[in-house]
Amino acid sequence: MNVEKTNEELVRAEFEIEELAMQLADMLGVALYFAGVKKENIQKAVDAYLDGLDECFGEEEDGEMGFEEVIKVITHIQKTKPALFK
Repeated sequence: MNVEKTNEELVRAEFEIEELAMQLADMLGVALYFAGVKKENIQKAVDAYLDGLDECFGEEEDGEMGFEEVIKVITHIQKTKPALFK
């Protein structure tokens, strides 16, 4: 494989990763909305969710984030930031 082709593939992969990250951020917003966050507070709730990861898991944060872990963090921010919710 030549360097030019490898660089092209790297750029394409980076673009795909950015797209997936944006889709995940949107899905988090949807999950928070259906958990009761007011539409105007979605960005604040996303920020609270990211902070909540540290508060709930601390150093364990690098572990797998599955269904139960997401619920735990959302439940945590419902308790600690009730003003974000309906």
